[in-house]
Amino acid sequence: MNVGTSEDDALDELLEAIYRNFHYDFRSYTRASLERGVARAKSSLNTPLTKDLLARIQTEPDVFSKLVRHLTISVSDLFRDPSYYQSLRKLVIPHLASYASPRIWVAGCGKGEEAYSIAIILEEEGILDRSLIYATDIDESSLEVAAAGAYPTDRAIGFSQNYLDAGGTKVLDSYYESSTSQFKFADRLRRRITFSDHSLATDAVFAEVQLVSCRNVLIYFDQTLQDRAIGLFRDSLCARGFLGLGPRETLVFSAHTSAFEPLSDVDRIYRLRQGQEAKRLTG
Repeated sequence: MNVGTSEDDALDELLEAIYRNFHYDFRSYTRASLERGVARAKSSLNTPLTKDLLARIQTEPDVFSKLVRHLTISVSDLFRDPSYYQSLRKLVIPHLASYASPRIWVAGCGKGEEAYSIAIILEEEGILDRSLIYATDIDESSLEVAAAGAYPTDRAIGFSQNYLDAGGTKVLDSYYESSTSQFKFADRLRRRITFSDHSLATDAVFAEVQLVSCRNVLIYFDQTLQDRAIGLFRDSLCARGFLGLGPRETLVFSAHTSAFEPLSDVDRIYRLRQGQEAKRLTG
């Protein structure tokens, strides 16, 4: 028997079972990212074979939750890639400020670092108190961490350096309260962010926004799922809205390339072309 083929078949069966029984669709994630995620899960759960992992998720709910965590593993920092946030501040925020109630969608928010980064910029630019950030993910455990807004104290130094490199105008500790083991972002930031479950693979547009920021998520999707996700972003944006992606992501090969114009090639910020908002889903 070809063990590699057997494991490939077992992975396909696992993905189908997850979709059928739990309504999470990982079938269009890149094969490499799935294999890495499943390998992490098998190691963590002491389950050498994928077929045994499949058996366990069907009988042990906590195993399924842990598997999802490994498949959606999110590695991020506050103000990760500082130049991106500099460009948001310079090129995008002035436009958001022209709206009575700016709305931002942070898709694939993980544990919330990106959402809090944007909230801090909005406060420093004087528009947080009339803004709303929708931050979404499919991992419930990550969303719980994000909603709490509390992180280990040892991450504060790296966060602070990124904040300064991103053009921060204050000191980062003015945005949180700290204790021996953790620091927690201030209520004034957290109450402007709504964290909720949303899947780019299966769910629909849920709001009209002026900015979508989805960074380092599309790299885990195959081309079909990338096009679906970008289509959701396109349909959620208002006229001349903005889209921000990660440094390794691009619209060049997307089915929606023509709908956007580049605003910052270096920082992967795009703007919806005039008239493209007519493509938004309405029913």
